[in-house]
Amino acid sequence: MDINEICGDVIKNVPSALGCAVVDLESGLLLGVNHRVAYFTQSYLDTVAAAAVDMFRGRTINAVEQMLSNIRGTEYQQLIKEVQMTTEHTYHFMAIVPEKPSALLVLITDKKVNLGMGWAAMRRALPEIAPLCP
Repeated sequence: MDINEICGDVIKNVPSALGCAVVDLESGLLLGVNHRVAYFTQSYLDTVAAAAVDMFRGRTINAVEQMLSNIRGTEYQQLIKEVQMTTEHTYHFMAIVPEKPSALLVLITDKKVNLGMGWAAMRRALPEIAPLCP
């Protein structure tokens, strides 16, 4: 099974899912994707992947981590592990792949989804995705 198929299984198992992807947080490239939405073009997906990189590894996040390191006297890097974001019509679930800290799993759903179902689908997929990530 490849990453695209695992992403497909995630959206199959979450009735309100619109798309699922794995993003390489170092390069910003999509490692795999599956979706149900016509306007999720390659350009759109690439832009959303870049935004996800910014949320987890962006300049502002790095500055806050550096500030915490200086204040606390301990090195802090890559502190953010999960994010749930709400837009007007969607939920976005994002989680770092635990064994591969430079890979991010993203699930986008409409707002009819049960939030617990979204997170459960994400957590089931993370161990399957880990061995397939660089």
